[in-house]
Amino acid sequence: MAGLPQYYYRIRDNGALVFRVDTENRQRRIEMEQIAVVNLNRDEIKPQGDDPLTDTDLAEIRRWMLSRKALLAMRDIDDIHRAVDHLNATTQWAQSKATDDQLEEVTDALLLAMHDLRSVLVRKKADRVIKPTG
Repeated sequence: MAGLPQYYYRIRDNGALVFRVDTENRQRRIEMEQIAVVNLNRDEIKPQGDDPLTDTDLAEIRRWMLSRKALLAMRDIDDIHRAVDHLNATTQWAQSKATDDQLEEVTDALLLAMHDLRSVLVRKKADRVIKPTG
């Protein structure tokens, strides 16, 4: 069973469960032993089981954590770009296709959400403009 990774990460909300993958057994079965729990929000690696994590384990888990954080950050900004696209599509829909009943159904919620977003964006923009450099 060549080609399988040495570690498997079962993704969960704030990180992952880390398993060591073993195919070097008499039955030639894939065995996975949980060795750690990772919390990305706290940058924590908690060993599981009786054996301590090796330096190799820790290095690989830390590498995965960096890679995972980069992927999640990329997804976050992609989601925001999609939200901008959705706002543009919503504007076009409201302008050209929406019925009065449909507009009545969504107008208040959209106005409140856009007001909230605008308030946050304006405040954050002002913070960046007045922030001292250096």
